[in-house]
Amino acid sequence: MEEENQKQPKEAGKFIKIKKFTFIMGIFLVIFLTAGITTIALTFGDEKVESLAPDKHAEFEKLYSTYDKIKDDYYEEVDEEKLVDGAINGMIKSLDDPYSAYMDKKEASSFHESISSSFEGIGAEIQEQDGQIMVVSPIKGSPAEKAGVKPNDIILSVDGKSVEGLSSSEAVLKIRGEKGTKVDLSISRAGESEPIELTIKRDTIPIETVYAEMLEDGVAKIQVTSFSEHTVQELKTALEEMSKKDMKGLVLDLRGNPGGLLDQAIEMASLFIPNGKVVLQVEDRSGKKDVYKSENDGELKIPVVVLIDDGSASASEIVAAAVSESADIPLIGVKSFGKGTVQTAEDFEDGSNFKYTAAKWLTPEGNWIHKKGIKPDITVKLPDYASLPYISPDKELKASDSSSEVKAAEEMLKEAGHDPGKIDGFFDEATKNAVTAFQREQKIKETGTIKDDTTVKLMQVIREKILKNDTQVKKAVEVLKKEINK
Repeated sequence: MEEENQKQPKEAGKFIKIKKFTFIMGIFLVIFLTAGITTIALTFGDEKVESLAPDKHAEFEKLYSTYDKIKDDYYEEVDEEKLVDGAINGMIKSLDDPYSAYMDKKEASSFHESISSSFEGIGAEIQEQDGQIMVVSPIKGSPAEKAGVKPNDIILSVDGKSVEGLSSSEAVLKIRGEKGTKVDLSISRAGESEPIELTIKRDTIPIETVYAEMLEDGVAKIQVTSFSEHTVQELKTALEEMSKKDMKGLVLDLRGNPGGLLDQAIEMASLFIPNGKVVLQVEDRSGKKDVYKSENDGELKIPVVVLIDDGSASASEIVAAAVSESADIPLIGVKSFGKGTVQTAEDFEDGSNFKYTAAKWLTPEGNWIHKKGIKPDITVKLPDYASLPYISPDKELKASDSSSEVKAAEEMLKEAGHDPGKIDGFFDEATKNAVTAFQREQKIKETGTIKDDTTVKLMQVIREKILKNDTQVKKAVEVLKKEINK
């Protein structure tokens, strides 16, 4: 999130009349004083003058000395700009804060792209945590989501090179790339004994953040995937479109939303909260709190529920907590991610920048959800098959193979309606028969092995089943129908 508060007080112009004699004598006095100060400086030398203006940053003496020594005596020529970048980066890393980071020109450009209209990459929000690169959430419809990347996945390597110890912005530069190119990721996931190997084809990731659809009986679902520059306006447009379709209730879906701009979160929450009620509190290190209140000029007159999950973080948690505590809107799903801090970014003239944690945010009732998350009012999990791992289409699974990928494929085949026999991770005759039957049903070449089109189609079938049997959405619709029919 990015929060910038700039206050520039302006004073009306003031005209002061000065008598001519007083004005001339004032000039002579200035000249006399200037000459006196110059004489003292020349008489007592530089040391006396310096003592009158002590160095305010004497603590940097070690830094300057180290810089000069390396620049002058290192056995090879050094890049001075790189030394400075490294010093700043080290300073910020010493904060031990995954949300504070220094970004060179390339990294800063990538950072600004993430809140603009689009960028090219795999589409996953990441952060550095305890020296590791962790996925906060994949972006809806992105190559990362389609490949099965999930919240809390740990990225071990990119194209065979470890990313341990890198900042999130450094890791982003390695993961992003031109549309059409591929990137190999090695991922560690809770519950999996071995790393998951993914090959993901990069694409253009549009920053379209709001997706609306009518479900049934006047219930609309609007999903917000992140908070960028135009998110609130997109939401207002979606609400108008759904109203024209006779919307009677709304499911606001914040699942998998990694956050974004603070001002957008405040404005969005205000759409659902009565005017004057608290949206959030922002507290600085001295304990001073800025309280933000809803400036709603016309709240929605329909029942609303909000969906959250472990990929809902930061700005999406601000909205969820605000509507829950200040508008009694129920939350459905599973516990959210838990990011309760506010970042601000400072740009340097050379195009680089750094972002740092400037404050923590509290819910309207003063709760700090950092590293705790928000518990929903109604806990509903997705079906187990929604958590099945990704299988790379490039890898062939065949008779006599034994692996975690085979086990995942067996579970997928079962959910697709084709019994693979015992689900044990061993590709036996029953597994082969199930694969052949699936290929016949999908009109794919009957090879009896799982690769390429078969893998893609198998995962697509499971994905469609997850969407069709979205238990969290179904529960939200059920709750809304009761409210609508009251």
